Amino acid sequence: MPHILIVEDEAAIADTLVYALQADGHSTEWVTLAGAAIDQQRQRPADLIILDIGLPEISGFETCRQLRRFTEVPVMFLSARDGEIDRVVGLELGADDYVVKPFSPREVAARVRAILKRMGPRAESATDAALFQLDTLRMQ
Repeated sequence: MPHILIVEDEAAIADTLVYALQADGHSTEWVTLAGAAIDQQRQRPADLIILDIGLPEISGFETCRQLRRFTEVPVMFLSARDGEIDRVVGLELGADDYVVKPFSPREVAARVRAILKRMGPRAESATDAALFQLDTLRMQ
């Protein structure tokens, strides 16, 4: 079950996202501050982060910059900022998508599915790789 971290300071918006994403088969976690999101991603990595730009502590743009220092997790910006420059900046910072408020919860869920499908399953772990051994002596 894909795990989605929602970083949104408005409870009504977060509740809508939680409901739509859980109905779509995702597990969700909601935090209101950027610092909590960064800590959470270090401790229990999400498969995708939905990130508001207008957060009270630090902006979503700065949060994305900080996340990109240690993870390539897909990021979807969710913002009331609908200017072209904001969308361009968000995408250039490494976001995978940018959705403008107000939004359709079903559309956000569909976009999440599309991003996760494109990203594929997480990289195999070292224990999975250890199940196979390359026999270079028998290769020809």
